[in-house]
Amino acid sequence: GITIDISLWKFETPKYMYTVIDAPGHRDFIKNMITGAAQGDVGMLVVDASQGGFEAGISKDGQTREHALLAYTLGVKQMIVVINKMDDKTVNYSEERYKEIKSETAAYLKKVGYKPMKIPFVPVSGWEGENMTEKSEKMPWYSGPCLLEALDNIAPPKRPVDKPLRIPIQDCYKIGGIGTVPVGRVETGVVKPGIEAMFAPVGIKGEIQSVEMHHESVQEAFPGDNVGFNVKDVGVKDIRRGYVASNADDSPARAVSSFEAQVIVLNHPGEITKGYCPVVDCHTAHTSCLFANIKEKMDRRTGKVLEENPEVIKSGDACIVDMEPTKPMCVESFSEFPPLGRFAVRDMRHTVAVGVIKSITVDKTGEMK
Repeated sequence: GITIDISLWKFETPKYMYTVIDAPGHRDFIKNMITGAAQGDVGMLVVDASQGGFEAGISKDGQTREHALLAYTLGVKQMIVVINKMDDKTVNYSEERYKEIKSETAAYLKKVGYKPMKIPFVPVSGWEGENMTEKSEKMPWYSGPCLLEALDNIAPPKRPVDKPLRIPIQDCYKIGGIGTVPVGRVETGVVKPGIEAMFAPVGIKGEIQSVEMHHESVQEAFPGDNVGFNVKDVGVKDIRRGYVASNADDSPARAVSSFEAQVIVLNHPGEITKGYCPVVDCHTAHTSCLFANIKEKMDRRTGKVLEENPEVIKSGDACIVDMEPTKPMCVESFSEFPPLGRFAVRDMRHTVAVGVIKSITVDKTGEMK
């Protein structure tokens, strides 16, 4: 089938309950991939082992590279690489092919920032069910975990429960007999009925009547939970994907007029100058932002300043930029709210840069009383 949107479903391993966020791989849907990846605790990079299939994915324009990079920048720090289609007639469960793919993928993941020593590379055949839930007799040369075991070896991330509430909104539904139900993943804090929710960047407020997870009503939900919550006196048309719900009485989220970010340019074909205005994908928001001022260029690894107020920046450069959203937008600093403080920059249907937000300037003009 064609995966276009981000679909959610559940499965259990002996140790954990997983929610799968299936983000599409196709280039045209990278922005959906970003929305999905920003919510993941562990990334599963599925690589095609067949002759030609792997080469297409890892090539300079390939999808595999872009996915790994996005996942890392968007904060998915734990990774499992699944080498699929080991049953393909061009592969025939070959250890040589496995080693070749493993070394190439590991080299690339290391460049991105992952530590390949800590990543399991699991050869499987999804079609034949080999090495998925138990060791495969077809691959006696492989001594590592099967896929299910690899999933059980993941460390659950620490959840930022004590921070103020933030829920980037993915969608908003009107449900008969209930009313307006925004849906999103709790990134920080705790959501429960009775909270006065405020939606940034517009400042709309409404009391939360109920909170649902996987179609069951819950008394509270925590970071990592995908929830739907019913808000009183708010229209379904008032809330959009990219808005952020917070608690009106506890450091609510606000619109920003500008933000300062550290941006790393990945693969831009030309030069980027002041005045550049690409699409920025941050949490579930996709908004055009202006590069208002490029303040300094620095060394990616050490952070040492190489040049003040550079005229141009290009692929491989890291820099500090003042950015201004072209329409109301809610983001946060990476240090306070990591999931709302990292972003991807897209232009010409490619991810051309990634960034983290160092500080924000709250927009006081458009605030509703």
